[in-house]
Amino acid sequence: MTHFDVGVSVVRKLYEEGFTAYFAGGWVRDFLMNHPSDDIDIATTATVEEVQKLFPKTIPVGVNFGIVIVVEEGHQFEIATFRKDQGYKDGRRPIGVDQADPEEDALRRDFTINGMFYDPLQEKLYDYVGGQEDLKRGIIRAIGNPHERFLEDRLRMIRAVRYASRFHFLIENETLKAILDHAEALFPAVAIERVWNEFSKMALFANFDTALITMQRLNLLPIIFPTLKEISLEEIKKRVANIPHFPEEAPVISKLLELFPNASLKEKEALTSYLKLSNQDLRFIRYFHRAKELFFSTKEEELYTWAHLYADPLYSISLKIVAIHFSLDERQSFLQEHHMRYDLLEKSIKKIQNNIPFLTSTDLRAAGIPDGPKMGALLKEGERIAINKGLEKPEDILKFLDLA
Repeated sequence: MTHFDVGVSVVRKLYEEGFTAYFAGGWVRDFLMNHPSDDIDIATTATVEEVQKLFPKTIPVGVNFGIVIVVEEGHQFEIATFRKDQGYKDGRRPIGVDQADPEEDALRRDFTINGMFYDPLQEKLYDYVGGQEDLKRGIIRAIGNPHERFLEDRLRMIRAVRYASRFHFLIENETLKAILDHAEALFPAVAIERVWNEFSKMALFANFDTALITMQRLNLLPIIFPTLKEISLEEIKKRVANIPHFPEEAPVISKLLELFPNASLKEKEALTSYLKLSNQDLRFIRYFHRAKELFFSTKEEELYTWAHLYADPLYSISLKIVAIHFSLDERQSFLQEHHMRYDLLEKSIKKIQNNIPFLTSTDLRAAGIPDGPKMGALLKEGERIAINKGLEKPEDILKFLDLA
């Protein structure tokens, strides 16, 4: 069965036990927009304990807030008890929750387009917040008082921008004003990991550049990155202009780096630490910085240096990212230069990638070199000579080492 079919079966099982259960939030929004989605959340009158009794496999992810994940036929569904919150602490989490009816549950959600329910058994929409009308008008509107919604969870300010950019919607005026009023209160209530998660979601869709521009306009971007406080909106627009042309597989951090075109490697590493990114992102930042240095170097670099640059798995994506910053004619020349050099070095590149030595310790021992630091240095020098001079046979490399 499809994810949708299994989701319907979950709702049916709850219904047969006497509970009300609906698909909720983002899936309903995407369904009404004809956007296929496998992200089905379910809201129900059943308590967590009742859900756990009914379904054999569950994951308790937010029991205190009435949330549990149900696993059925390999598919996961977040099931939440209809609730109303008892107020919020620290601009992020409710103090506690009470059971509620569907309308009360809808009123505590973030935006009207996310506040609807759908009964897949009756094929009926429940819209207590005007979400359907706002979808038709292309509007992002906070449910109820936007100031209260953003004080409850300040990350919602960034989410508003994410939804607006993803769907090419406008943020409703009062919601916009509330973001401007509360942007400076984003931290410390919101963890930087949650901010990064929003950036990652934004980058999955088109208009990431527009999202960053909007965040600068609403003072969110300078709050997240204080070094951007003195940067004009026009300059931000220039810096992000190439993001729409980035390859699909480009890492999110490569797009954010467009905001900091003159950053040193040390500053980029500090950014990685600040955003609490993975070691994989850190490795990308270091490699990409080195690659750009070589791409734009005015001095003659050894073929050995290029071979090692090209052998790295990050080379292809880095070349593509750098290339989009050139004009069309310059881009062709830039790419041709590196493709030709890559072809020239292909055998050496494959050896590096497959850890095949150009010269071995056995070769050096046969030439009378004992084990030790000197042998290590000669192995490295032998590889450098082999690549620079296009040598393949150990005896030829030994000659250049004056050991033959």
